[in-house]
Amino acid sequence: MECVPEDWGDGYDNVIVGCTVENQAMADYRLPIFLSLPIKHKSIIASPLIAPLNLTSYLNETIEEVSVGGESGVDARPCDYDWVLSIREQCVARGVPFRFHQTGAHFIKDGKAYYVRRCYQLSQAHKANIDYKIGKYLAPETVRYEWKDSDYHD
Repeated sequence: MECVPEDWGDGYDNVIVGCTVENQAMADYRLPIFLSLPIKHKSIIASPLIAPLNLTSYLNETIEEVSVGGESGVDARPCDYDWVLSIREQCVARGVPFRFHQTGAHFIKDGKAYYVRRCYQLSQAHKANIDYKIGKYLAPETVRYEWKDSDYHD
């Protein structure tokens, strides 16, 4: 591909590249291209999640994490918890780390719509306690990098 530097080789050790997908049409368009690129550390970011999404055919050994979140802002589209749980199930079935990072402003759970203020969207997602294979520092347990406390302090 013309946009990939010739000296990229098989990717860089210290860089993770994510591909965002918000619905099935964008997943089916972007992910085949993303998976074909010589990137060493790949992540799928289903955010803002605005529709049900089947990632099963894209969850191979090159994907190190899937992170899911709803949309923020005044005109945010709803995010249904059932969609989030479905993606989590797909990740568990394939052994791919999963992280629910944000509810979004308009969150649907058990058929009931909730407005979640921006300051609570991350904490409410974390309280769901549905992350899979996510370890210390919210990094995937399978990440091939040695994290140190000093990486997170001045």
